Amino acid sequence: MTAEFPSAQIIREAHERIKPYISHTPVMTSATINRMFNCSIFFKCENFQKVGAFKARGATNAVRSLGEEILKKGVATHSSGNHAQALSWAAALAGTKAFIVMPANSSPVKIRAVKGYGGIITLCEPTLEARESTLQKVIEETNAVEVHPYNDHSIIAGQATAALELITDIGSLDMIIAPVGGGGLLSGTALAAFYFSPGTTVLATEPEMADDAFRSFRAGTLIPSVNPRTIADGLRTSLGSLTFPIILKHVNRIITVSEAAIVMAMKFIWERMKIIVEPSSAVPLAAIMENHIDVKGKRIGLIISGGNVDLSNLPW
Repeated sequence: MTAEFPSAQIIREAHERIKPYISHTPVMTSATINRMFNCSIFFKCENFQKVGAFKARGATNAVRSLGEEILKKGVATHSSGNHAQALSWAAALAGTKAFIVMPANSSPVKIRAVKGYGGIITLCEPTLEARESTLQKVIEETNAVEVHPYNDHSIIAGQATAALELITDIGSLDMIIAPVGGGGLLSGTALAAFYFSPGTTVLATEPEMADDAFRSFRAGTLIPSVNPRTIADGLRTSLGSLTFPIILKHVNRIITVSEAAIVMAMKFIWERMKIIVEPSSAVPLAAIMENHIDVKGKRIGLIISGGNVDLSNLPW
């Protein structure tokens, strides 16, 4: 165990803290998919989570970890969608305000959802610099406390609870595959596997058109995302200073996939499993479909990260 990383106890405490508010999401299988790839894949369906994504876990843990006086001032963040929705929802549930900075090119369905959950939105240019500078202005004006989308130990511990549930429900797995954007889900998944299923290998998948995690992992140093052009809008962010060291230490490999494979995998899950997933969620299956991973005869946990899709703008 590394002292600066969330411990097994902290992850278990996070699970107890958020349990009254989140969903214990189902684990689904597909006989067709298992036959196709000659393996057993267990899909942890966070598309059925509150607000439609795993982000509800971290946001709830972060909000419920704040002191009463701090919480009264409200919470603030920048996010292109799922974290924005999750923090707005968690804040409303806790009786406080959420101030959300969103890039102007965010999905309209996600902007509407944030407003629906009570988030107070400020739009900005679609760059990390604009997101961060606009957020600082909002915090100065409101005195709200920042809850970062992924670079926060309480967020990481909350996201780790998805893999904790998967391991608890399914038992030993040869590998767990998760998508990677900012790294909150991946670093949490990697810690959960390390603590609760040490024989399980953790792999990460990301789009070729947003491959900063792949390049950072290979170089051993943080390389920011520059102008990502992927359909997987949840994976356009750069890794964080807290998530990256966990990923370096506990993730076995990062794999990139094509845009065509993401769309193919997304459509395949819709058609075969009859569930709605967003493009970011399809990236792990896309890696299997492109034969980047040797899955034959193995038990694989695959985290479906969310299902927030603009149904008027599908990629097929």
